[in-house]
Order: sequence, then structure tokens, then C-alpha cells
Amino acid sequence: MEMIEFEHPVARDFVTRLRRKDAPPVRFRAYANRLAYLLAVEATRDLRTIPAQVETPLETTLGEVLIDPPVIVPVLRAGLGILEPFQDLLPDSPVAFIGMSRNETTAEPVWHYSSIPNVAGKKVIVLDPMLATGGTASVVIEYLFDKNAAEVILVSVVAAPEGIAKLSVFENLTVITVCVDRELDSNWFIRPGLGDFGDRLYSKGI
Repeated sequence: MEMIEFEHPVARDFVTRLRRKDAPPVRFRAYANRLAYLLAVEATRDLRTIPAQVETPLETTLGEVLIDPPVIVPVLRAGLGILEPFQDLLPDSPVAFIGMSRNETTAEPVWHYSSIPNVAGKKVIVLDPMLATGGTASVVIEYLFDKNAAEVILVSVVAAPEGIAKLSVFENLTVITVCVDRELDSNWFIRPGLGDFGDRLYSKGI
């Protein structure tokens, strides 16, 4: 596993805005969306291209075009909050969905839904803004590798050391996050964290 703690002053600014408990859902969604553009640029840094001839208004020249675009997989519901920028940058990428929730008593992931296409030999970008226990992420990543995905990139906003440690068993996995926070508390929330990402996107919960 490769771990990338994305270092960018604008990204750190947006995470600080997301942490503020008085940020209403409309502002929280806006901050998440803008931060996701930066994360999308980082996550797509190593995509493959091939040469392409193009006619400019003045002459013919060579450029590059992407080949074999990755599959984008937001984990419902929080992953929807950072999906749009990835679609904007990768308009030819298929988007699949996985719906999971965390059992609040055991912290174990509960599987609800999936719509995964053929990912054999492909790069897959998984969007899961909060890497806490790593339970949900590990189930999703294992599922994708069982379907013969060539590489998985997990994009999160903040992560806990416990979640990172759980994912360290995977090869061909890259984890990209803006902040590695201090720890998980007794309720499996990331500290200092920013509350429940999905609740804050769509309601007034913490």
C-alpha cells in the first residue's frame, strides 16, 4: 500500500472549513466539492495517455489523450459529496456505486447495494471521505480485487491511523487523504475529525 497525505495549502484550508461545527449543509457541500477537485487532480496524476494529432486554429500539432479511463466508485452516501469533480475531470469514466453502512453497535460494515461493472484489469478510484476503522474500505477494496481490478485508489478527506493500518495488507492500493487525524474515539468517530460526513452533507447532524 502507498499512503499519500496530500500536501496543499488550499486543501488544508478547506478541511478546516469542513471541520467547523457551525458550517450548514449548503456550505459543507460547497467546501467538499471544491476540495474534491484538488483530490481528483492528485488521484489522476498517473493516468496513462497516448499521443494524438490535433488541428489547432493555426496548425497541426501533437498532444496527448487519456486511455483506459478509471472506474469511479463512490461509497454511498458520503462518497456522493465528492463525486462531481471526478466526473468533471474524467467525463469518459464509468461510475459505479456501492452502498454500505456501519453497524453502530459493532462498527462492522453492512452491505446494502452494488452496481460494479467489469473492472478486470482496470484502475478503480474509490471515494470514501472518512477512513475511520477501515472496515467499510477494506470490504470494498477486497471486493474490487476479487473482481480482478488492477489497482485501487482510495480517496478520503480525513483518515484515522487505525484505518490506515487495517488497509496496509493490500498491494496495488494507494490511499490519498488530506489529513491523518489523531485517533478513533470509543464510538469509532475520527478525532478531531469533522463529524458524520453524510449527515453534514444532507442534514444538520454532526
